[in-house]
Amino acid sequence: MQTPQNLDNLITLVLVLTPLFIGFALPLNKTLIHYSEKMLGYLVYIILTLIGIELAQVEGLGNQINDIILYVGVLSVLTIGCGLAGLMIFDRLVPWRPLVKTATTEHKVSIRGSLIQVFCVIFGFLIGGVLPVSMMPPENTMTGLLMFLILLVGIGLNGSGITLKEVLLSKRGMQTSVIFTLSVLMGGVIFWLLFDEVTLPQSLALASGFGWYSLSAIVMTDAYGAVWGSIALFNDLVREFFALLFIPLFMRKYPSAAVGLGGATSLDFTLPVIQQSGGLGIVPLAISFGFIINIVAPVLMVVFASFG
Repeated sequence: MQTPQNLDNLITLVLVLTPLFIGFALPLNKTLIHYSEKMLGYLVYIILTLIGIELAQVEGLGNQINDIILYVGVLSVLTIGCGLAGLMIFDRLVPWRPLVKTATTEHKVSIRGSLIQVFCVIFGFLIGGVLPVSMMPPENTMTGLLMFLILLVGIGLNGSGITLKEVLLSKRGMQTSVIFTLSVLMGGVIFWLLFDEVTLPQSLALASGFGWYSLSAIVMTDAYGAVWGSIALFNDLVREFFALLFIPLFMRKYPSAAVGLGGATSLDFTLPVIQQSGGLGIVPLAISFGFIINIVAPVLMVVFASFG
């Protein structure tokens, strides 16, 4: 017999996946795609600010700062390192080069967007420190924003022009996605082995963000509290910083690993870096990989978080 907790987990999974597929199934036009992309950018800033507000409400946070820094540092090294190692071995054993070769352009790394995201969290934290309890956001605000976020991502996936058939027929994209997912989850297992206070499902849930910081922060906050939500957030932001800096370095010898560095962001935020450093021929792999990871990440996070 299904328990109420299991029912809640099922409802959460439906709430996450339904908007994604609705967005992917909607008939689109250029106007809708344009405004959905614009709203998605603003929505991410709003969500990050709210996460900062919630973090400010945690009692005794100052005593946990050192732990948060430690957890983020170790989790980042393990998830990025294991994913990178797995895909580098894959590139060595099964070499691959893009069919279309184009001259690469010099890439200027811009971390401005990432810095703005960090600023939003800090800004929210400062507001949360002075905001009266009566003015705190309603309890289900984050859930509503999460559903809207997923809907906009679904519209974005739909507007990318790639079909599920094209994604599934990309052998290299499927292989890269599977190896990346298993390797990063192995990093989560190692994280669990290192810290007694963390459960295995919790470690796997934290590892399953795959760079999707806005989603992982909300899911982890709902499941484990604002402290762990902030750990998930900064872990995935570290991946974004790392990807921006090191994708060009790995692209020449390890193209699959370079694409994998971006995780879920390889479909959007880090795609220009991937294209500029690897040429147009690498784009289909990045889109296929990013598409799959964007679907897998919310499923794995919710499923793992439901086990405690």
